[in-house]
Amino acid sequence: MDGRQKEHCTQRQDTSAVRHRKTCKANEGSECLSQPSNETSNGANKRIPKRGGHLDSPSKDDHVSVYTLVLVLVLSVCTLVIITLLSIWDETHFGKMGSYYINRTFFFDVHPPLGKMLIGLAGYLTGYDGTFPFIKPGDKYEHHNYWGMRAFCAALGSCLPPFAFLIVLELSHSTPAALIAASLLIFDTGCITLSQYILLDPILMFFIVGSVLCMVRFNTQRLRPFSFSWWFWLLLTGFCLSGSLGVKFVGLFVILLVGINTAFDLWRLLGDLSLSLVDFGKHLLARVFGLIMLPLFLYTTIFAVHFVVLNRSGPGDGFFSSSFQSRLIGNNLHNASMPEYLAYGSVITVKNLRIAGGYLHSHWHLYPEGVGAHQQQVTGYLHKDYNNLWLVKRPDNSDDLTGPPELIRHGDIIRLEHKETTRNLHSHFHEAPLTKKHLQVTGYGINGSGDMNDLWQVEVCGGKKGDPVKVLRSKVRFLHCSTGCVLCSSGKTLPKWGWEQVEVTCSPYVKETPSTQWNIEDLINPKLPNISLSVLKPTFLEILWESHIVMIRGNSGLKPKDNEMNSKPWHWPINYQGLRFSGVNETEYRVYLLGNPVIWWLNLLSLALFLLMLTVASLAKQRGVKMEGMRKVHCHTLMEGGGMLLLGWLLHYLPFYIMGRILYYHHYFPAMLFSSMLTGTTANQITKSISNIDLTLEFQFSISACFSFYLFHPLSYGMRGPLAHDPASSMAGLRWMESWEF
Repeated sequence: MDGRQKEHCTQRQDTSAVRHRKTCKANEGSECLSQPSNETSNGANKRIPKRGGHLDSPSKDDHVSVYTLVLVLVLSVCTLVIITLLSIWDETHFGKMGSYYINRTFFFDVHPPLGKMLIGLAGYLTGYDGTFPFIKPGDKYEHHNYWGMRAFCAALGSCLPPFAFLIVLELSHSTPAALIAASLLIFDTGCITLSQYILLDPILMFFIVGSVLCMVRFNTQRLRPFSFSWWFWLLLTGFCLSGSLGVKFVGLFVILLVGINTAFDLWRLLGDLSLSLVDFGKHLLARVFGLIMLPLFLYTTIFAVHFVVLNRSGPGDGFFSSSFQSRLIGNNLHNASMPEYLAYGSVITVKNLRIAGGYLHSHWHLYPEGVGAHQQQVTGYLHKDYNNLWLVKRPDNSDDLTGPPELIRHGDIIRLEHKETTRNLHSHFHEAPLTKKHLQVTGYGINGSGDMNDLWQVEVCGGKKGDPVKVLRSKVRFLHCSTGCVLCSSGKTLPKWGWEQVEVTCSPYVKETPSTQWNIEDLINPKLPNISLSVLKPTFLEILWESHIVMIRGNSGLKPKDNEMNSKPWHWPINYQGLRFSGVNETEYRVYLLGNPVIWWLNLLSLALFLLMLTVASLAKQRGVKMEGMRKVHCHTLMEGGGMLLLGWLLHYLPFYIMGRILYYHHYFPAMLFSSMLTGTTANQITKSISNIDLTLEFQFSISACFSFYLFHPLSYGMRGPLAHDPASSMAGLRWMESWEF
């Protein structure tokens, strides 16, 4: 660079600085919302001013924030140090899954595996041997070393208030606002209850709030693109996103929140004319790598570890396909050998492809009088059993014992004879026992003799005429030749006369669904050559895809049963009804999941106030009302920081209104985190707008949260003695709503 160029650059930098000083002077008394960037052409920044404008030393406010953060962390830990000796309801579910990981036993759950893997790892590292049975709530752990799993969940739960403090501090630049948000979480009985037991909720909320914190911190690095700290917060955001989704599918909501924030950020960069399209492309690719590719890789890795660890047969086998089961040690299909194709004369077991559809099964018992035809029952049975065996016969009942075996192909007609009772699989124009629009399926005939209602046409799904039926691999359907219906597992449980097995019907709706699809799992035919089933084992991508299909179907199949407790989304923000975690009578140790009512109702009030303030600010901005000084700063904080928290609350709450699965009270707690942070921001904006009430209002918030926690803390730490509706109960005066059941 020659002397003339240097002089030109110096003049341009001086001119930029002078313009910035003039802008700040014109807005005297307010914070400068932008600082001169001093950026070089490659986006690096030489000197970045800290919040508050100090370059060389931390300000007094920074010291206050650090001391307050330490106080928040100490209080958060102190509220979670009480660990009881009894198990509670959901611990019998997730604690048992931790044991499965330690014992390497395969199981099925409707959620992704990361949360249970971490619980199992925490137990393993702290000496738990995976032998506690987790049968029913209230069982004593006795000598079992369970504390490590609870301590792990409590440790993650204790991080929520500090994370919320940092998020609100970054969005509002106000220590009192951050302290209010943190205190609402520290003294909330619901968050404490969820965090002190072996549950997925504290793990999920840790990753959700961690994702938001990393996103907010990444946004503060805008003036330092591609620096170490910029990359650090970007990649850490992706790491937390993969953790959120790896614990529960609810993590998709925070992924959507980060995605919306990223889209707006990229849109802003696209409008920056000083940024070349090449540099914009670098920003785009960096975000694709950090927020899409990295989370996907980590999420896939979680399942890879899951499949490697759980390599032994267990209670989850029956939810998955036969080819999936062939990879599990101890399963009868593991390292087995059998014929590759189905032929007449084979003895087979047939498994339905829907979740808990069961094996095609029959037994000597008949349908009771008044339930269709008084013939032999045909059901779906979830376990391997001799009564699951069927003999495949020709439609004319002829058996050629000397000739070569004849393979069964797409479109062929067969009879299925039950091996134990020698009765044929049969259907007719009688309605099914439970699914009245379907036809009844029975066992009919003696020693294989029957009638034309015993004929079924084999259809290979996705196949064409002449395609053979493959063991394990082929999805097949059985179309009843006389009525045109298709063999189906309804998934409904029969009454005691049906041994509470699964109803099998013949469905007139012939559309392909998992309920009407079956596969051949076991096959015995001495005339056919055997192959090792190891060659039929699915690839990693196939079992990854199957596991997600099974999880999604399992989630959608979680419907409320008769007299089962569930709640509706409109119940949650108003704290209408809690959830019993253990104990139902006065002699038992009782834990009741209920949010601190004072905090939850303050959150609801602040939400309404925020919407009002946001509406007023938006109208004022649209009408061109001139805002200067601190008012402009407050408006920016309200719309940017508060708007992001409001969006987080909406994304984690509104989707539950369109979900068809059963819902519980604890589903609201991720949204409650955003609501509490929004309360801190809203309270701060109110105090800044009205003079002389700053300390008074903030002090009242803290005192109200603390005192209400003192009143309701037995809900979290356990109660004994009379129930709250009894005047002699210590909780009698605190049952403010009839729907509370403590």
